[in-house]
Amino acid sequence: MPSTAQRPTLAWFRRDLRLTDNPAWSWAVGTGRPVVPVFVLDEEEGEQPIGGASRWWLHGSLQGLGRALRGQGSRLVLRREAAGRAITELVGETGASTIVWNRLYEPAIARRDEEIEERCAETGLETRTFQAGLLFEPVDVRSGTGRPYRVFTPFWRKCLEHGFARPVAASPPPAAPATWPASNDLGSWNLRCSEPDWAAGFRDVWQPGEDGAQRRLRAFLAGAVEQYDQDRDRPGIEATSRLSPHLHFGEIGPRQVAARAMAFPSGPGRDAFLRELGWREFSHHLLFHNPDMGNRNLRPEFDRMPWRDAPEDLRRWQRGETGYPIVDAGMRELWTTGWMHNRVRMLVASFLTKHLLIDWRHGADWFWDTLVDADWANNSCGWQWTAGSGADAAPYFRIFNPVAQSRRYDSAGAYLRKWVPELRHLPDHAVHAPWLATESTLAAAGVRLGKSYPLPIVHHAAARQRALDAWRTQVRGQPPADSSGR
Repeated sequence: MPSTAQRPTLAWFRRDLRLTDNPAWSWAVGTGRPVVPVFVLDEEEGEQPIGGASRWWLHGSLQGLGRALRGQGSRLVLRREAAGRAITELVGETGASTIVWNRLYEPAIARRDEEIEERCAETGLETRTFQAGLLFEPVDVRSGTGRPYRVFTPFWRKCLEHGFARPVAASPPPAAPATWPASNDLGSWNLRCSEPDWAAGFRDVWQPGEDGAQRRLRAFLAGAVEQYDQDRDRPGIEATSRLSPHLHFGEIGPRQVAARAMAFPSGPGRDAFLRELGWREFSHHLLFHNPDMGNRNLRPEFDRMPWRDAPEDLRRWQRGETGYPIVDAGMRELWTTGWMHNRVRMLVASFLTKHLLIDWRHGADWFWDTLVDADWANNSCGWQWTAGSGADAAPYFRIFNPVAQSRRYDSAGAYLRKWVPELRHLPDHAVHAPWLATESTLAAAGVRLGKSYPLPIVHHAAARQRALDAWRTQVRGQPPADSSGR
């Protein structure tokens, strides 16, 4: 067997599907030894299998990484099986002496990785792991008492005090092994369904891969970032970065995004954008210190919430048939593009958990399957924040009025008309709440409530009161409030 100095290194790609600012990859290439880049599709990885929209994105991301590696005289070896077994087989096939990867912090993945490290140590295989997916190690940001944070603002203040590490310098092309192990064909994984082609709208919006991520960041920083603080809540205009799926799959790193943004002078737009990176960081911080956050209420008193078992209401919410245009627009945007504007995400989540009184976990499951940026930490944190059951959560009595929110953030109805086209001919004053329009206005716009567009699934005032009564009586153990005079 060749000496250790000649034996290859396995570079295990996971959710770090890029060659720049990739410390594990840079270390492997920097040894001068042959490098075998590997990606393993482990169907049992994580708390639950990745959803359909994420599988679509993963296909494109792996294509992009494969092209980038071929451009450097290398290739990406694909395996589809349990990660531990795949690594063992690849070590045997390549004679590798070292395996490197960038750490992930989801509880189930972290436990699996620890087991793999232990087995490698038992067989004399060197392992090296690095931090690439976050700005900080989750254990490194702590309060003055040494405890994890539960509130965002002091957490982010501490992050800013720490300062951000610079991205890792680009690496030269890697040395290739004398022989390559066998690889699966990406197409055989059937990550992209064609019958029916439910992801047809994704192709019009997204370009997965490192090149697509860099282009999107450049475009955002060249334009929308300056007004980001003012425009980011308006779903009818292109005012956000849409970097979330690229960040989730590691096609771009948060250090890269922060460094590029910090090159701009401090200002409301830039600083608001950096805070969004902070919320992503905070979500992972919370999950690391609360491993069951994806399945259990962080506030245990919400275990008493009398959630409704209402499958038909859930189905109408999923399909964008609630009769509330802003909610329906968001759910249809999600189904068509695999993404939803963040302000609208809060609105549809509030509607499900408070207007319909349906358990937030049903909403989180739907997002997990339909979002191209589905991330266990972000998804869990966002849903618990809106439901009121999480750390630093919105108070439960903060129940968004979907009509008022629609009028405030999409006053001209551009977003509504794009995603709920059956209402496109309604005038601005009527499009946000068509059930309040006159018969003549509806007829002129070709709208037949209950026929071409549904009547509201619930009435806002009654649904709000029902949610508040459930919270007061079951969660807080108080008698329902007298709402007369509201």
